[in-house]
Amino acid sequence: MTDRASWRPLELRPADLGVAGSAEDLAAYLAAERAAVDGMLIDNKALVFRGFVVTQDALDPVMDELLANRLAYVHGNSPRTKVGDNLYTSTEYPSELTISMHNELSYSSRWPSRLLFFCAVAPETGGATPVVDGVRWLEALDDDVRAAFAGGVRYRQNLHDGYGLGKSWQETFETDSRDEVEAFLAGSGSEWSWHDGGLSIEQLRPATIRHPVTGAEVWFNQSDQWHPAALGDDTARELAEIMTADELPQSVAYADGSPIPDEHALQVRDRGLASAVDVDWHAGDLLLIDNVLVGHGRRPFTGPRRVLVAMSD
Repeated sequence: MTDRASWRPLELRPADLGVAGSAEDLAAYLAAERAAVDGMLIDNKALVFRGFVVTQDALDPVMDELLANRLAYVHGNSPRTKVGDNLYTSTEYPSELTISMHNELSYSSRWPSRLLFFCAVAPETGGATPVVDGVRWLEALDDDVRAAFAGGVRYRQNLHDGYGLGKSWQETFETDSRDEVEAFLAGSGSEWSWHDGGLSIEQLRPATIRHPVTGAEVWFNQSDQWHPAALGDDTARELAEIMTADELPQSVAYADGSPIPDEHALQVRDRGLASAVDVDWHAGDLLLIDNVLVGHGRRPFTGPRRVLVAMSD
């Protein structure tokens, strides 16, 4: 437990790698030492490349080496903008809000194994990306909470057809084709139905998984983010006045469909954040994380923070 309590991402600077500091030098190193970098990521769970002169225009060759098969953000539920070849802005929530810890697309049947964050513009204040060791997060939860989630998590989505709260199904799946959406959902083990307002989806997923290489069991779900309690009392109350729980853009229950108590969802959220360590941003920084071993979030900030993200399988 001592190692996990003191864990933080491994920081790598040009001198640490024995290279000059340009983006081209970094890409060449990554190409030549791919196996070594893969090993460092497994051993350390997250890597920060700092002190390199990397700009958005020079980012593609670096991403090509770190993300072997860059993925589209299909079935993603957070608002973001596509700015390049499967390159996106990080979640576009208001700057004064904290984004709680989560593993990307952990509610889906297909999640990325790696995420790469790039800081194009550092915030004036705040704006760190907190990261959490998934084993530590799991261990931080009370025994009764872990036991309650043992059967898994049932996620429910209501995606509108162009007008409504949250994302539309077209934005979520990056297509206007219902056939493509149905093919994706059929392959994911989801249940779904079309209606006049859009698309409803229900899917049962595990609450924890084991890493395919290390075998470590980690907390791996977004139950707290999908739970109304995470919206805050005022927002949850306002939504409850205009729609039922089944009509919310997203909601969550235990595997058997029974409700998750507010206190369980809030414990998951708060202990994940309390167990996290912050990665503060400087322009040109890159953060590579193993998306199974490590959850991530965002601290509030001021100024024009611009952090981009890409992912791979």
